[in-house]
Amino acid sequence: MIEKNVQTDFSSKVCEPVIGEGTFVHPLAAVIGNVILGKNIMVAPTACVRGDEGQPLHVGDDSNVQDGVVIHALETELDGKPVEKNQMEVDGKKYAVYIGKRISLAHQVQIHGPAVVMDDTFVGMKVLVFKSFVGKNCVIEPGAILMGVKVADGRYVQAGSIIKTQADADALPVITADYPMKEMNKGVLHVNKALAKGYLAAK
Repeated sequence: MIEKNVQTDFSSKVCEPVIGEGTFVHPLAAVIGNVILGKNIMVAPTACVRGDEGQPLHVGDDSNVQDGVVIHALETELDGKPVEKNQMEVDGKKYAVYIGKRISLAHQVQIHGPAVVMDDTFVGMKVLVFKSFVGKNCVIEPGAILMGVKVADGRYVQAGSIIKTQADADALPVITADYPMKEMNKGVLHVNKALAKGYLAAK
């Protein structure tokens, strides 16, 4: 389902999602409102990308949004005025949620804005990212929670960890050559790009 948002006191404009070339949104997924999906993205069944409160929501090229993923955000506008604390800036533009390029959002991930996840990062099953910034080339292992922190490039978050202070985020381990999940994202990206291409061809 791809549809416009509704007009409210926290959303003065009605927007239609922008869907890039080669991107497949499954009929059982929901993409609503001020959402920008790049190219070659697979949006799987039961995923929900809902840009009707905080906006815009951005997902970059070659990423995937797997089953049960929720991308949503706190309001970025109230009575026609911006709510600055609920926006994050990437490359000079403000977003409620910014997901970069070549990112895998595995099953049942929640990215709740304000939030940023930068390029080439793998976000494992049932992860919650809220009011946080995740750098490039990171791995967030399954079941981790990030709240109110900034994660530097090239770090990993161990499964089930709760990271709520910047000191804990700064102490996260660096991904090394022997880290078991170092190459995880590459295979997941390959599979989902092929699925998007195949489903589009079968339409």
